[in-house]
Amino acid sequence: MNIIVCLKQVPDTNEVKINQETGTLIRDGVPSIINPDDKNGLEEALRLKDEFGGKVTVISMGPPQAKEALKEAVAMGADEVYLVSDRAFGGSDTWATATILAAAIEKVGNYDLIICGRQAIDGDTAQVGPEIAEFLNLPQVTYVKNIEVKGEKLLVSRFTETGDYLIETEMPVLLTAIKELNTPRYPTVRGIYKAYEELKDEDIKILTLADLNVDTTQIGLKGSPTNVYRSFVPTKTKESKIMECKDKKEVTNILMTELHNLNLI
Repeated sequence: MNIIVCLKQVPDTNEVKINQETGTLIRDGVPSIINPDDKNGLEEALRLKDEFGGKVTVISMGPPQAKEALKEAVAMGADEVYLVSDRAFGGSDTWATATILAAAIEKVGNYDLIICGRQAIDGDTAQVGPEIAEFLNLPQVTYVKNIEVKGEKLLVSRFTETGDYLIETEMPVLLTAIKELNTPRYPTVRGIYKAYEELKDEDIKILTLADLNVDTTQIGLKGSPTNVYRSFVPTKTKESKIMECKDKKEVTNILMTELHNLNLI
């Protein structure tokens, strides 16, 4: 089974701060990590490879520093890694990002399964995976919490707030992973040595605009139909109100009225 995993390097949101004047993320000194849901997707791909054989290929779109995330993927057990990187891709929204990643997946080819994380913690849109499936004309199942291989088909458990759904699907198919799917493994000593000693930066395959079959009007900042207008930290305010009442009944009536006026009940 040949599996492609889409993986993103993101800032560790436990450490993220916002510049109050510019409304942008302060990235200086903020550690970068593999997006958590993507790591669950990678773990599931590695589990399936361990059980059924095959190959796990990881694709990441980002600046050159994203090579560190790809090295971690190799340390965990990935067989092949690609970095999709070009200045022309800068400013891409989810539509443009999915356009680029779909083209990269077509370039790599030879896959039975594509796994993406449900969403990235720096954007929380949950749009890129489903959009890739649409661009590649593939069936998709989102919010996946369990995968079973049934011959040439997959039996997938999809999480929803009202209950889980069991879905049978043929391959190739795109799935998006959630944290309930598994617990990502730690890299082995051999894997760490392979990723950080044997694998050199120049050994990581780079896919640029010239390598991909994409419409340049659909990528980058100019090709993005959406943009982030402003990022900010909500201002927390407190307001106190003292009520003088004759008895508990009057207090209760006034309190219920106030809560109703605030749309809290």
